[in-house]
Amino acid sequence: METKKEFQQKISLDVNHLMSDMVGHQYGVSPAQIDFCKDAALEAQAAIEKNRGTGWLGWTELPYNQDDIASDIERTATLVRQQFETFVVLGIGGSALGPVAVQQALNHLHYNELPNDKRNGPKFYVEDNVDPERMAALLDVIDISKTCFNIVTKSGATAETMSQYLIIADALKKAVGDNWSRHIIATTDREKGNLIRLAKDNNFKLFFIPSSVGGRFSVLSPVGLLPAAVCGIDIRQLLEGAKAMDKRTQSSDIWKNPALLEAVIQYILIQDVGINIHVMMPYADSLKYMADWFSQLWAESLGKSVTRKGMAVNVGQTPVKALGVTDQHSQLQLYTEGPYDKVITFLHVGEFGSTMPIPSGCEEYPNVSFLGGKTLNQLIDAEYSGTQYALLRAGRMSQTIHLPFVNAYTVGQLIWLLEMVTAYMGELLDIDAFNQPGVEESKIASYTVLGNVDDKYRRKQEEMAAAPKSKAAYIL
Repeated sequence: METKKEFQQKISLDVNHLMSDMVGHQYGVSPAQIDFCKDAALEAQAAIEKNRGTGWLGWTELPYNQDDIASDIERTATLVRQQFETFVVLGIGGSALGPVAVQQALNHLHYNELPNDKRNGPKFYVEDNVDPERMAALLDVIDISKTCFNIVTKSGATAETMSQYLIIADALKKAVGDNWSRHIIATTDREKGNLIRLAKDNNFKLFFIPSSVGGRFSVLSPVGLLPAAVCGIDIRQLLEGAKAMDKRTQSSDIWKNPALLEAVIQYILIQDVGINIHVMMPYADSLKYMADWFSQLWAESLGKSVTRKGMAVNVGQTPVKALGVTDQHSQLQLYTEGPYDKVITFLHVGEFGSTMPIPSGCEEYPNVSFLGGKTLNQLIDAEYSGTQYALLRAGRMSQTIHLPFVNAYTVGQLIWLLEMVTAYMGELLDIDAFNQPGVEESKIASYTVLGNVDDKYRRKQEEMAAAPKSKAAYIL
């Protein structure tokens, strides 16, 4: 039985504007097409349920098996808030995108600029790149002696993160001497990798990424929960929201399980309609970086060259990030009149945390004065409705994920919905949604250039040496 809270704060998936009886039969998806996929959908849903918590599906248990871990995170977060002025995450990929998305969604949009007495915790930064100017800029704006660093890498061999660790460890030793290690929290694998050994040798505070949880599915593990808790976010409500959505994904009925319906629709769009671009367009600045997090989840999970049986498929949808209203003025022209190769997913918020009235004025200009007496809340909602209609009128498919509010509970639901859609899609496409061989190839090539001496890098060095050389004629 659904509680009052669950009903009032339940997010919803609205697919009206991509159904054929709404957008046009030559463009949309029909209920019959969805029902035709019923058996495959049942198999996909059953496969995920059967394998929960095993293999790379360890993330499916995160809402249920972390009570003690959450308590440890909360205690640690309290100490960090008491002892440090700044909290910095060093990580890349899922180790960075998840924490950033949660922070942007659930804290003040100018969190770091707030005075200390109005902020929920220390200033927060995520260093997710190795641009040398970026690291120099960070060190210019923080007092390293008053900063806690969270080093996040499951393998402990991520070159970007470990290079940052080397820089920060050296700077800390120079700044605070023997106490340098109390400024570091490591989040890594429990048994394998360099970081766990470093952590034990130097007595870093440790949190573990379960071995069966991949980086892009790790936001509800200590990877995302620790930074959230440090900045005052209710991590219990994040997990409760995920549980609430998980209940809904227990259904094997396509029309009652929003993640399964969404996966079936995207499968049809890829296989039958040729829709190879998926635009996520939040109409709320708070959800802007959810689109970034989704882009990794969708691209890295579904962009695969072979099926599980090794058959060539070269499948996947390219995710694109957009922001309403901003990108109505930069991308919408393409979406309404360009190629019929895109589906748009709006993230829509029912009630914002603030109301901003628009004062009356400029009465001599009717096309300005009509705004007076309204609110920015009404304006952004009207812009969303206008964009939705413009796409419908042009025969372009869109759908909406509606959040009644943006809070920890609804964001937990959103994260879980998108993770489950991704897992179901892997089943429907018969691909491994949890590996990333294309990324590994890039890593190996990069580390080879830098002179890693491991055998596999020496072999890659020989291979790269045989690659075609650049021609001067093609360089202008």
